[in-house]
Amino acid sequence: MLKLMRGELYRLLHKKSMYIYFGALAVTYALVVYVRSGGFSAQSVVSDAMNFFNFLPALAGGFLFAALYTDDLNSKNLIALVGFGVSKTKIVVTRFILMALLSALVFALVPLFHGMLYTLLGWAPAQVAWTTIYAASLKYFLMTVAFAALAGIVVYGLQRTTFSMVLYILLAFNVVSGLITVVLKTFAPNLSNYLMASISDRIMLAAMGSGSLVTPIVLYVAYVACAGALSVLAFHKKEMEF
Repeated sequence: MLKLMRGELYRLLHKKSMYIYFGALAVTYALVVYVRSGGFSAQSVVSDAMNFFNFLPALAGGFLFAALYTDDLNSKNLIALVGFGVSKTKIVVTRFILMALLSALVFALVPLFHGMLYTLLGWAPAQVAWTTIYAASLKYFLMTVAFAALAGIVVYGLQRTTFSMVLYILLAFNVVSGLITVVLKTFAPNLSNYLMASISDRIMLAAMGSGSLVTPIVLYVAYVACAGALSVLAFHKKEMEF
């Protein structure tokens, strides 16, 4: 598995489009912050983080999901790996670990970039603000990884690039959770606490010192583990054409 992981990392780190894409995102965000800087207050660095980080699962996570999951479908690399005897379970686990690691790197760097921009504009975050900013980043990191695990079921079960990306984007923009929440409010309102948005919110609040981490962490791990197990099952059930 380590050999497979190293090969994938090498491929991604030599993917020029990744650097161009994230560079363009950074420049665009810097311009947006600069344009809005005339109306900043002491709370802007925190409130803007809460608002803008909301787009990261789609904008940053979407690219990583495409690079790790759907590129294999387009290039037929998934078929080649299985044909060379690589375990399907190993492929699923490797992709998930890489998605988690690369997402962690992105969501660790984004708050630093965010804070640097505001510092350069004269609104340096206070110590307590950093806690909130990183807690917000943690929330959206958790959502990104969970959404990738869910969309991965479609990747391995249907092996259709379009369906996989559409599902991921719908999850990332909270379209799916919004629809489910509407249904649950009518039939089972208490179950909305077990949606990923609620679970990640509780983890974020606990990271800020409000509430317990134990229950939401257990729910999150169970959520991702179930999605991973379903991905493995779907992959083993899917017949591949060599």
